[in-house]
Amino acid sequence: MPKSKRDKKISLTKTSKKGKALKEKVIEDVKLCVEKFQSVYVFTYKNMRTDKMQDIRQEWKPSRFFFGKNKVIGLGLGRTPEQEINDDLHKISKCLKGPCGLLFTDCEKKEVLEWFSDFSIEDYARSGFKVDVTIKLREGPLKQFPHSIEPYLRQLGMPTKLDKGVVTLVKDYEVCKEGSILTPEQAKILQLLDYKLAKFKLTLKACWIKGEGFEKFHLEDETEDQGMEEEECIDN
Repeated sequence: MPKSKRDKKISLTKTSKKGKALKEKVIEDVKLCVEKFQSVYVFTYKNMRTDKMQDIRQEWKPSRFFFGKNKVIGLGLGRTPEQEINDDLHKISKCLKGPCGLLFTDCEKKEVLEWFSDFSIEDYARSGFKVDVTIKLREGPLKQFPHSIEPYLRQLGMPTKLDKGVVTLVKDYEVCKEGSILTPEQAKILQLLDYKLAKFKLTLKACWIKGEGFEKFHLEDETEDQGMEEEECIDN
């Protein structure tokens, strides 16, 4: 009987005992998911929101999402034709570049494509976000704010004062400029003003389906943020 590709030994070097054990578990979990599920999808992400991702995990159960070190996940799939645990899976490993994750699922391809195409969530931009719009505030009252927040607004850099108990801008104020990178103070001001400039988006990059093989999808936007790239723990 031919020897199973899944039985191949993977060498891990320069790792502590604890780190090595975690990496070995990730590799084994990836192999088990390849056996359990009919397909695996690689996706990129922008403006990752962990709390929203937890909701997505629940929505997709019993399918499974993987985030972690791309090289370690790639070892589980096999990074070359000789190492892969099923035909053409090494092509999925080659797609693991930058911030990305895996979805293992038994759902039909059409259902997966439609869900990813429709999914996006608007959210508040964080520090380090590159804005694509200029936002200016005119001199005058800011009636949406309670008087108690005025000292905090000044601390954030807004030229405000209390005028008969009403928070008031003493001059025009530019919150952010198109093409600039948000500071922590600007991000907080935009949140207080209820401007949601970021969009949490997952975009399919490629897939592998048992009996059908590998397929790469066209990406309109190849620029992704760094989100969770450095995480090593893989959540179920």
